[in-house]
Amino acid sequence: MADAAQRGRRRRLRELWVTLHLTLGLTVGAIVALAGITGSLLVFYVELDRVIDPAVATSRATTPPRPIEDVFRALRAAHPERDRAWRLELPMTDGDPVTARYYRAIEKAHVAFAPLIVRIDPRTLEVGPARFWGDFAMTWIYDLHYTLLLDRTGRTIMAVVGIVLLVSLGSGLVLWWPSSGRWRSALAWKPRASAERRTYDLHKLSGVWGGVLLAILAVTGTMLGEPKWFNPSIDRVSPLFVTPAVAATPSDVRITIDEAVRIARGRFPAAEPRWIETPDGPEGVYRVQLHQPGEPGRRFPKTNVWIDPGTGVVLAVRDPKSEGAGDTVLAWLHPLHSGEAFGLVGRIVVLLAGITPPLLFVTGVMRWRQKGRARRASGSGRRR
Repeated sequence: MADAAQRGRRRRLRELWVTLHLTLGLTVGAIVALAGITGSLLVFYVELDRVIDPAVATSRATTPPRPIEDVFRALRAAHPERDRAWRLELPMTDGDPVTARYYRAIEKAHVAFAPLIVRIDPRTLEVGPARFWGDFAMTWIYDLHYTLLLDRTGRTIMAVVGIVLLVSLGSGLVLWWPSSGRWRSALAWKPRASAERRTYDLHKLSGVWGGVLLAILAVTGTMLGEPKWFNPSIDRVSPLFVTPAVAATPSDVRITIDEAVRIARGRFPAAEPRWIETPDGPEGVYRVQLHQPGEPGRRFPKTNVWIDPGTGVVLAVRDPKSEGAGDTVLAWLHPLHSGEAFGLVGRIVVLLAGITPPLLFVTGVMRWRQKGRARRASGSGRRR
């Protein structure tokens, strides 16, 4: 009797796990699948942007790149009304344009993130068309992945979806977990089995082999989407870097951007300049963002130098190599999520991981329908 009662409890518990797994898969599975597909595309976002967007075409000029100050002056001449700070992304590959972002465009003041994007050929100083983030292909895909095109609300929804994905992966693991001595069977693919069995095996093995990667993507994506949910707790364990409140002495003179970069590299001689933010108003400062060897993310590194544009004095420095565990964790989030932390191999792995959610969703729906047909056939047979 005791054994029968125990088996009954196990059966009911398994039924609860099946219901949870099925409910989560059918309710948010399509969103997770969409996030996987768009995420795979975004792994090579910069490269795809270069292929499909004429404004990012590699320069054909053979002359050496001009000083960044000349690039900035060409940009300002083309957009004199945009007199607040610009953020300049330096080329990652020889021949690429300088990409400038303007975050204070009045046209997009109601949107959380939609900077004006302008690209400038650093060899010819040709200024490309000005377009807002989200108005061209790869940035639209980015917004679809990050916010479902729903701005702040969508960002929160996607963070919740990341948590739901973790629960779904956990429930799937519980349902799959084999008993002692059955691991080989549980991990086997049976190509000569029935269509129903092959569907089950594909769903099962996709979740087993891709589960760890999907869990990492879910955690990093959720933490990137809603940092305010996690950063206070991290800060209590390991105090996080606080952006310094710096201000320049108002002056009628301004050192060039190239001089600001030279000063920043004086602090970090081995570092590669990646971004330069120009002064925002009379008390605004230069912020030079650099990538040091060993930082996990090259495109969005954490090394920063703040410089007074009038005097050239260094006002503040951020060196991620001297920071605590909390900042180190946060510095790894984006490079892990994109795969950049492990170079080309890491990016390919993340691209393949992004294909797993649509595969799980499709095979899960197929499995659900197969079970439904089997139940209906069984019920019809009993009525006869």
